[in-house]
Order: sequence, then C-alpha cells, then structure tokens
Amino acid sequence: MLIPTIIMAVLAIALTLIAYFKGGGEHILGLKSAGILLLQIIPLLLFAFIIAGMIQFILPTEIISRWVGAESGFKGIMIGTVVGSLMPGGPFVSLPMAAGLLRVGAGLGTMVALLTSWSLWAIVRLPMEVGIMGWKFTLIRLASTFFFPPIAGLIADKFFAGVTIT
Repeated sequence: MLIPTIIMAVLAIALTLIAYFKGGGEHILGLKSAGILLLQIIPLLLFAFIIAGMIQFILPTEIISRWVGAESGFKGIMIGTVVGSLMPGGPFVSLPMAAGLLRVGAGLGTMVALLTSWSLWAIVRLPMEVGIMGWKFTLIRLASTFFFPPIAGLIADKFFAGVTIT
C-alpha cells in the first residue's frame, strides 16, 4: 500500500499546486470538494473495513474452505460468481470483503470470479442501466459477458493455483 499511497500523494500535491498557480482560488474549491467527498465516503469505508475484518474472525475457516476454498472447485467458483453479481457497492465495499475472504481461506479462483462478476454483471446496477441504455443493450451486454466470471475463476485456479496471496 505504500507505493500507491506515495503515487496518489504526489498526484494530489501536483494537482493542488497547478490549481494554486492557475489562480482564481480553484485550489480552495478543489480542496473543499475533496473534503465533502471524504465526509461522504468515510462511513462507507469504515463499515466496509469492519465487515472485511469481521469476516476473518466470525466465519469459521472450515466453512469458507468447504464452500469457497481452493478445494471447493467449480462449485466455489459458481458461488463466487453469484455472490459477486449480487454484491452492492463500489470497490470500497467489494475489494475489502474479497481481501478478507482470501485471508480466511477463500480460493483464488473463487475471488477472481466474485470480483469479475461484481464488475461485469452488477445486478444492483441493472435498473439504472436499463433506464439509461435500454433493455436490448443491457441484455446484449449481459449475454456477451455471461461466461466471463466462471471462466476467469477457472483460469485463476488452473494457472495461478500455487501463487500465494498475502
């Protein structure tokens, strides 16, 4: 996490300096906007991290291993696919949860399938997509991406099974 944090810090400072030297007080407006966004996101982050932390201690490792662990095979990949498609929230919710599940024994393929279906299918996003893009487009997109999450999970299981995730 150190390298991404340093990169984001350098970008934030550079953009603030650019806005400052541009004049007109844009840097103040930008910092105020950032503060408002921070206040809106902090509760979501806090609760997502609490959930991710609690998953590691509340869910028995045996249950995780049996249902979504590396030895769960295709069943675990399909469970990850379904759970990911139903998971609400953005990356601030889904990534900490997936990381917490990985720490307690969830399989790599299952978590790849979970995050792939979360990003491609997102059932909770479908009403908005249908409203904006129309039902024909939405059905075409879903049909075009239908097999990707399980395939991604199988690829992860087959080619990266020996990789240790820390």
